[in-house]
Amino acid sequence: MLACAAAFPWPYPAQFDYKNTTISAEDIHIVAKNSKSSLLESAISRYTAIISKERFTPPADYKVERPKPAAKLGKLLVEIESDSEELSMSTDESYTLDIPAGGDGTLKAQTVFGALRGLETFSQLLPTLQGLRVVRGTPLHIEDRPVLAHRGLSLDTARNYYPIADLKRTLDAMSYNKMNVLHWHIVDGQSWPVESKTYPELQKNGAYATNMRYSYQDVREIIQYGKERGIRIIPEFDMPGHTYIVGQSFPKLMSCLDKQPDWDQYAAEPPSGQLNIAKDEAADFAVGLIDEYAKLFTDEVFHLGGDEVNRKCWEEDPDVKAYLKAHANATVETLLSAFYTKVHGAVEGQGKIGMSWEETLFHSEYAPPKDTLIQTWIDEQSIPKTVAKGYRSIASPASSYYLDCGHGAWLANFDGNSWCDPFKSWMHVYNFDPWANVTSAAERELIVGAEVALWSEQSDAVTLDKYLWPRAAAMAEVAWLGKTDADGHVRTTEEVVQRLHDQRFRMVGRGIGAEPLQPLWCARNPGHCLLP
Repeated sequence: MLACAAAFPWPYPAQFDYKNTTISAEDIHIVAKNSKSSLLESAISRYTAIISKERFTPPADYKVERPKPAAKLGKLLVEIESDSEELSMSTDESYTLDIPAGGDGTLKAQTVFGALRGLETFSQLLPTLQGLRVVRGTPLHIEDRPVLAHRGLSLDTARNYYPIADLKRTLDAMSYNKMNVLHWHIVDGQSWPVESKTYPELQKNGAYATNMRYSYQDVREIIQYGKERGIRIIPEFDMPGHTYIVGQSFPKLMSCLDKQPDWDQYAAEPPSGQLNIAKDEAADFAVGLIDEYAKLFTDEVFHLGGDEVNRKCWEEDPDVKAYLKAHANATVETLLSAFYTKVHGAVEGQGKIGMSWEETLFHSEYAPPKDTLIQTWIDEQSIPKTVAKGYRSIASPASSYYLDCGHGAWLANFDGNSWCDPFKSWMHVYNFDPWANVTSAAERELIVGAEVALWSEQSDAVTLDKYLWPRAAAMAEVAWLGKTDADGHVRTTEEVVQRLHDQRFRMVGRGIGAEPLQPLWCARNPGHCLLP
C-alpha cells in the first residue's frame, strides 16, 4: 500500500500547495527568530513536546510501506512581525508555512497568535509511517487565515460543575482545532460557583460544594492558560433571568422564586427566579456584579445573557404591580428596557463590548448599543434578521450547534424528547451554513462568529469530551475556512470525513476522549462506507 501524497490538516488551510517528496522529520527543532515573546517561547516548548511524544499514523495508512526519504527536515524557523501579546477580536491569526524538500522550514506570522495556528498546522503534517516520522508532499507552501474572528464554544459550568483540569483539557482540544473563544457560562439559576469579593454570599450559598468552586486564582489561571493557546475567555453573567441562585443570598431582590409545581409558567426550566426589575436595588446589584467581574475577566467582551425572561414572573410580583400602579406610563416592557439600559451602560462604562442572546434585540423594546454582539440561537433565520438590523451576529443555532441535544427529556416524570432533540451529528454540524440567506456583502461581514454550545443539564466532566469532540471540530473548520472553496464549491461531509477521522484519532492520542465517527474499518478504507 502506497502512502498518500501529503498529510491534510484540520481545519484545512485557506491555501495549500504541495508536491510529492517525502522527507524525514525524526529530529524536531523549532526555533524563534528575533523574538522576545514569552508566549511564543512557551508555545514552541509545548509543540516540541507534543510532536516529540506523538507517533500518529493516519488510520488509512496502517499498511503503508516504510518511506525511504533522501532528505530530512532541518529546523523550523519561526518569525513574527510583532512581539505584542494583546489578544482581542481583531487579532491577526494569519500565517505562512513553507517546508522545502530538505533543509529548514519557515513559519511566518504577524503575531504570536498567528504563529500558534501555524505551529498547530505544522504538528499535523508529521505522520509516523512504519516507525518513521516524515513530512509528505514537500515542497509545500501554506497561506492561512480564518474567515471568522470568533470561533467559539459556550460551556455551561453552573448546572453541573467542571473541574479546572477538565476546562484546561477542553482549551487544549480547542487549540488543536484553531478555536479561539471559550464563552464561559459560569453561573445560572442552579448554582453560583465563582468567587465574588463584592458579594461573597453568592458563592458561599450558591456553590454546590466547597470543592465545586472557582476562585479568583482559578479564573486567572484559566484566562492565562487560554491566552497561551490563543483562546479568549468571555464570561457570561446572565441577567435578569436565570438568577434563582441569587435569591439564596438576596431574596428581596428577586421575583417568582422557585414556583412549584407550575414552574413552567414562570421559567424555561426549574428553578424559577428573576431579578426584580421594579427595584433599583436589583439593578444596582447587577451593576455591582458587572463592575467586579469586568475587572477579573480581562477580555474586551462581556456577555450579559438576557435570554428567556418570563413576563408572568413580573406581572404577578407584588412589588412590580405596586410600581406599575404608581407610575401610569410604566409597563413591564419599559421596566425591562430600563434594566437593560443600566446593565449595558455598566458594561460600556468598564470599557467593554456587550454581548447578549438574541431576545434582548428581538423580544424586548430595548435597542442595544450598535456594537453589541448578538448571539443568535432560536432559529437559523435569526442570523439574517440580526445583520439586517445592522448588528454583528455570533451564530449559535440550536438546530445545528447545540451539542447537548439528543438524550431525551431530563424531567423525571416525562418519558419523551427534549425540546432540542434530535442529536446533532458531526455531519449536521458541518453542513450548517452561517451565511445562508445573507446575500448583501455588507451584511455578510456582520456575521463575525460561530459558536457551538454545551448546556449541562445532562453533561458533566464524565461526558464532556465525547459530547464535544469531534463535533465541535466540525464547526471549527467551517468557521476557519468558510463553506466554499475558491471556485465556489460547497465542501461535503463525504469529502472531509477522512481528514476528520485523522483529527479524531490524533486528538485521542493527545488525551482527548473524542468519540468515533465510524467503525475503524471505514477509517482504514476511505470511500467504502457511503450510502449508495
